[in-house]
Formats: sequence, structure tokens, C-alpha cells
Amino acid sequence: MKVFLDLGWFFKERKKQYIFGIIMLMVVALLQLLPPKIIGYVVDEIRLGALTSETLFKVLLLLAGAALAMYTIRYYWRMLIFGSAILLARQLRERLFRHFTRMSPRFYQKRRVGDLMAHATNDLSAVQQTAGAGVLTLVDSVTTGSFVIAAMAITIDWKLTLIALIPMPIMAYLTNYYGKQLHNRFHFAQEAFSNLNDKTQESISGIKVIKTFGQEKEDIQDFVKLSDDVVEKNIHVAKVDSLFDPTISAIVGVSFFLSIVFGARFIIAGDMTIGDLIAFTAYLGLLVWPMLAFGWLFNIVERGRASYDRIRTLLAEPVDIDDAEHALDVKAQGDLDVHIDEFKFPDDERNALHNVHFTLKRGETLGIVGKTGSGKTAILKLLLREFEGYNGTITYGGYSINAYKKERLRSAIGYVPQDHFLFSTTVAGNIAFTNTSALLEDVYEASRLAHIHEDILKFTNGYDTIVGERGVSLSGGQKQRIAIARALMMKPELLILDDSLSAVDARTEEAILESLKAFRSDETTIITAHRLSAIQHAHQIIVLHEGTIVEKGSHKELMERQGRYYEMYQLQQLEALVEMGGEA
Repeated sequence: MKVFLDLGWFFKERKKQYIFGIIMLMVVALLQLLPPKIIGYVVDEIRLGALTSETLFKVLLLLAGAALAMYTIRYYWRMLIFGSAILLARQLRERLFRHFTRMSPRFYQKRRVGDLMAHATNDLSAVQQTAGAGVLTLVDSVTTGSFVIAAMAITIDWKLTLIALIPMPIMAYLTNYYGKQLHNRFHFAQEAFSNLNDKTQESISGIKVIKTFGQEKEDIQDFVKLSDDVVEKNIHVAKVDSLFDPTISAIVGVSFFLSIVFGARFIIAGDMTIGDLIAFTAYLGLLVWPMLAFGWLFNIVERGRASYDRIRTLLAEPVDIDDAEHALDVKAQGDLDVHIDEFKFPDDERNALHNVHFTLKRGETLGIVGKTGSGKTAILKLLLREFEGYNGTITYGGYSINAYKKERLRSAIGYVPQDHFLFSTTVAGNIAFTNTSALLEDVYEASRLAHIHEDILKFTNGYDTIVGERGVSLSGGQKQRIAIARALMMKPELLILDDSLSAVDARTEEAILESLKAFRSDETTIITAHRLSAIQHAHQIIVLHEGTIVEKGSHKELMERQGRYYEMYQLQQLEALVEMGGEA
């Protein structure tokens, strides 16, 4: 029952609702005691020939009143207890989602999307059951069982009551043993469901790749294997769960046997009447539900406990990148100074960056080039505070980027990543994502700057066209330009294009760069690229190799040095010439 203590914080928040709901449950339990006693009384009156029509009418009226009262009260306790349980699920769901939004990329490298989805759905459902049906079952089984036993002992015969309860310790021991087994097995069942959930999400997201390589059969086999594992783990749970009802039914059967045998002897001895025995067996029938409910309670509680443990473990994950105690609540702007002596990605022994030093004046453009893995994206992730733990300093406007609130720092940066993500909504909705209150004319302006406006007008429904999940209906170049337009809607102090022009042709690339140069003459821009034509116009270019700067300067200066940049430029010129059918 530890899970009820763990959820104590919520029960305190909703104590009025739970207290009134529990009181109503107890009232219903008391009202349930009336019918057996009345039936026993009527049987004795019939046996004695003393039952009158007036007495029968009063008895029936009393039964009808009790039934109506129970009907009304049961409605309201469900509203109070089950309604509170729904609010608990909502509260935990919101807490989980807020936690997800605060976590750094390192968290998502360790956790799979499908597993996180399972926490926010299946696990939350089990916890909701505990706070709703679990509380109901606990209170109802204890109060109904206690009241029934008290009624049997006080109003009929305490000796027969003790005899009927002889098998109960056996039931308590067995249900406790089953409960422990259930907790362990359900934990594995939830993990198996998380694996299946993750596989489903991954396969649907990568369906184009799967179909392109003709791996449908193999993917289905993997899915079936995981699905079978879920079935197997849940069958293990069901095997234990299925022991509750037969065990309780057998013990209740023994109690009935003892009650009838010894009750008959008491009637013969003149210690009880036939009506008393009928009432006693009716009460014993009422005990069946609390006993069955007690078994069901173990099922609900152990499922809820395993799920709540999983949720708490997730919520206990520390936010490794957070705001300082007195963080600056101003939008970052000004010159950018980067001095990184050494940086390693978490769980990686190699240096991702070392001896990287440069200054970028406000309004200037910086170009960053280098081979794949040279450290271009690593610099950008540090600027965005997606990772920390480097030796050195990064200042923006004279303040360390760690001194700003994350929200205020990132609101000054328009970032267009390599793996651009579009939401399954309209084109206009995707572009206005960073500024939902923007006018449609602002969306048009950003689209023109990104040179996607004319393409959008040719879509079936123009700006109201639904792009599909992850922009599945668009080409790579169209997705890149929509992502650029989205970043421009922020009117950022610093625009970062992380190899974001790779999917557009040279002419469109040049047009976009010219637009940005004219529109953003007073703001800062950083462009990483493999294609050197994208950064030729930059005020400053740095060339990275194995995580360090090997060359720095303007395009003209670097060409005159005839170093690594010069070699890259000549090679790309040669490749372009060959593609056009020329000769070297």
C-alpha cells in the first residue's frame, strides 16, 4: 500500500473531495446492511404467521428508500473520487511534459521517444486507476467488510462469526504473496510495452526509409517479436492475477460451509432462528465483494506502484542545464566572444573542440567550414546552451551566456538546424510557429526573404496547405526554406544557419544570401556550410579541422594564403566544372 503514501501530496490537495467521497462510501456500506436484516425479520414473521400487509408495505418502503439513497450517493462519490483521479493524471501529465521541455539533448540521447510516450500514457493510466478505483476498492472493502462482520457478530451471533472467519488469515497471506509477485511482473510488462511503443514510433517515422530499402518484412518480424514479448510478459502478470478470484472463492466457500454446518447446530440448540441463519448467510454473501475487491485491490495497487515508480524516476532526472539564481532577464545582443579551450560531449573521451577562439562583432557574418565531424555543429550547440561543461568562456554582449535566462538567450537566436523539423499543420502555421500572433503579411515577408513564397503559392491550398508529419509532402529544399522563414519570423539578433542551404540550387542560395545581407545588415549571422559559395560573402571565415581552428580570415585573405581553405575551394570549383561537362 506504499503507493498511497507516495501519492499523499495529491490526497492532501484534494482532501475535501476524498473525505466526502469516503464518507459517502461508508454510508452506502451501512445502508447495504439493511436488506439482509429485513429479509431475516420477514422470514421469522412468516414462520410465526405474524406478517401483516401493513408491515410488509413498510418493509418494502424501507427497502425502496435505501435503494434510492444508495443510487444517489453512489453517483456523487464517483464524481468526487474518480473525478479527482482524472485530475491527478492531468497534473502528472503536465508535470512530465514540462519536465521534458526543460531537459537537454543529453537526456534525449539516453531516453527513447516511445519509452517517454509510454510513461505519459500507459503508466499514467495505471496511476489514475490507483487514485480512483484503488481508493474506492480499499475503502469499500475495508468498510463494507468491517460493517458486515460487526453486524454479523452484534445482531446475530459472535461465535458463528468467528467460526466463519477462520479461513481469512490464509486468504490474507496468499493475497499478500500474489501482490508481491504481481508488482515484479508488471514492472517487466510495462518495460516491454515501452519497447513496443518505441519500435512503433520509430518504424512509422522511418517508413519511407524502410520501404526504400525493401525492409518491410524484416521490420514486421522485429515488431512481431516485440509484440510477442509484450504478450508473454502480460501473460505472466495474468497468471498471478488469475489466482486471486479462485483463491478467494474457495475460502468464501469454506466460510459458507462452516456457517451452514455450525448455524444448523445452533438452530437445533435453540441459540438461533432460521431467519437469523438466512440473514447471516446473506451477510456472508455481502462479504464476497470485499474479499474479491481486496484481491482486485492488490492488482490495481501493484500496477500503480510500478508505474508511479517509473514516473518518479523520470521526474527525478536532474535538469543539467538550468538558469542561474539571478539570471539576466534581458534579451541577449551585442558582440559575441568565443574562447573554448576544451570541450567534450558527455560520455565521449575525445575532444569535440579545443583552442577555438574568435570574436564576432554585432552586424557581421561569420562563416564556419570544415569536414564532417570537424566541430562546426558543436560550436553552435554551445552557443544555444544545449551543452555545457567546457573549459573557457562564451560571452554575448559582454555577459556570459550562462548568465542569461535560457529563454531570453534563445529568444535572441534564430536557429535553422541541419535536421529541420516541420509540424503536421499548415505552411503558414509552420512559418508563424515562433510568432503565433504575427499577421499574414509578416509570414509573406519572411517567405519572400527565404525565397519560398512563389513555391507556396503553387501548392494546392497555398499557405493553408497541410504539409504532413515532418513535412513529408515537401522537397528537401522547400523544407529548408520554410525553416529559414520560420527563424526569420523571430527577427533574431543572431541568425544561425547550420548547413541549411545544402538542398537548394546555387542560384536560389545566392538569392537567399543576398536577401539576408540586405535585410539583416545590422544583425549578426553565423553560417556553417560544406559548399563554400554559401560563406564567401562573410566578414570572417574560420576553417575547422579535428575540433580546432586551422585558418581564419575573409574569403580573399584565405585564398591568398593558399592553405586548407584554398584547397577546398579549388576542389569544389573543379567538381562544379565536371558536373557542367567541362574539362580541367
